[in-house]
Amino acid sequence: MAVVTVGREEDVAPGQALRVVVKGEPIAIFNAQGELYAIGDTCTHEEFSLSDGELVDDHTVECALHGAQFDIRSGAALSLPATLPTPTYPVWVEDGELKIEVEE
Repeated sequence: MAVVTVGREEDVAPGQALRVVVKGEPIAIFNAQGELYAIGDTCTHEEFSLSDGELVDDHTVECALHGAQFDIRSGAALSLPATLPTPTYPVWVEDGELKIEVEE
């Protein structure tokens, strides 16, 4: 596993998302009431950025293209038209920097 710095803590405000690309993989970092979560940024129904979607409750993002919903804690697809999960990544703040752990 590799730890990568992807930004600063203030880059993702509460209720917002930040899109980053790590080793060619788009990742969405969500700030849900001060808790950070990182999932694959591509909807598994159609290739569309989940960070362009909206947090519809504390732990659910809705894809802006067709309305598929994903749990940002587990990556699980919660509603059609998506049926497959999106990957999750450990994310944390260290000395004000956003860190993500990804496979090498």
